[in-house]
Order: sequence, then structure tokens, then C-alpha cells
Amino acid sequence: MEWGSFGPVHIATLILGAALVVGLYYILKNRSQKVQTIVLGILSFYCVTAVVWDFLNWGSPLEYLPLHLCSFNALILPIAVFTRSKVLCNTLLVWSLGAVAALVINTAQANYILFSPVFNFFFFSHVLEFGMPILLFKLGLVKKDVRCIGSTLGLTLVLYTVIHFINLGINAYCEANQILNWAGEVIKVNYMYSLWSENALLNIFYDLIPYQYWYMYLIFPIVAVYLVIVYIPQIRELVQKKRQEKQTEAV
Repeated sequence: MEWGSFGPVHIATLILGAALVVGLYYILKNRSQKVQTIVLGILSFYCVTAVVWDFLNWGSPLEYLPLHLCSFNALILPIAVFTRSKVLCNTLLVWSLGAVAALVINTAQANYILFSPVFNFFFFSHVLEFGMPILLFKLGLVKKDVRCIGSTLGLTLVLYTVIHFINLGINAYCEANQILNWAGEVIKVNYMYSLWSENALLNIFYDLIPYQYWYMYLIFPIVAVYLVIVYIPQIRELVQKKRQEKQTEAV
């Protein structure tokens, strides 16, 4: 049975993914922080394994370098879990959106056979990539910090820009040396989708700004709004603190 896109099977797997995250929360919420960290740490290495499997399995390493946002998410998860770095964990709250998008807009993976190795590595790793940052905060292993909004947006922008130039470099090298993939075509990579749109959602952005690299900047206002929503309690606390400080100074 194929996974499909926006059909009953696809929708059922999205519900399954959400249920797995919720189930993990209830399994771990009354455990010690040591147990929570160990369990999440072990699960995080599944995501790393999925990245390595993709790199080795398809016979075209240049096309499967860990340079998509989901891949960075996967590689950073073990570090975030075991160090509980406030900057990394807060950053992953944004980067995990890439995993959600990959699961929902799965047009490139719609032909995966349900519960085949390729499906399992893709589906379960992406479920963990979006679920584990949420679990880290819900379980109290790390705290949200509104001051991380700037570093999150800055790191994301720098990463996106660097990856764009890596795309250009790899494509120029492959064109000049006629490096072919398994289908006999010159390799062209599009990590973090900086060069062209690859799905219906990104098509909307590209129609508005039909220029490679720049069209993806339309995502940043959406991310900023998302961050404001995520950090509403912390923003309120800061506002109240400022008001109290002003009242104290007035007295």
C-alpha cells in the first residue's frame, strides 16, 4: 500500500504521528529527568541513523547530503537533548516546522510503500524531529526563552544563505564535470529549496517573488508570527516586569 498524499492513508499516518508524540509525553511525564533524557537521547539517534541511511542508500551522495533543515534538525537533536542547550532547543522549535511541512506536503514521497524501510526512516524520523523539541519543553527539561528569538532567526538566515551558495557550488561543479545521478542526469541539488520551488506551498512564495534565494524570505514573517505565538507567556512576563520596574522608579 502506497503512502499517498492527502488521502485516507496519509491522513491516518499524520494522526498516528501526533499520537506517538502525545503517547511519549504521557509515558515519560512521571519519570525522572535522567530517564526522560536517556529515552529521548536514544530516540534522537534514530533521526541521525535516518540521515546516514539516506546518504548511503540511494547511490547518489551529492543529492543526499545532510543539508536540508530537517537533516540539521536530526543531527542537532542528540546534542540538544543531552546538553539541554537553551539556544539549540529554542532554535529547534522553529526548525521542527520543516519536519511538519515534510510530513504534510509529502508529494515527493507519496509513492513510498507503507512501513517499508524508506517509509519508516522518513516518517518516524520526521515525527521525532517535530515531536522531540516539544517534549523537551513540555517535560520541563528546558525552558522557553523569548530572548532566543533573535538568535533563532539569525542562525536560520545564516544557515539558509550558506546552503544557497553550497547549492550553487555543487551544481556548477557537477555541470562542469558532467557528474551524473542514477538516472543518467547531471546532478542538480536544491537544499533548503533556495534555488527553486518543489511543492505547492513554495509555489505560492515563488509566484510572489520569482527569484531564487529571495523568494524563501517570505517564510520569515510567518516564522516570526509563529514565534510570537509560541512565546506569548514569556512576552507577557517581560511586559509586566517592565511595568513593575517603571512603577518602582516612579515611586
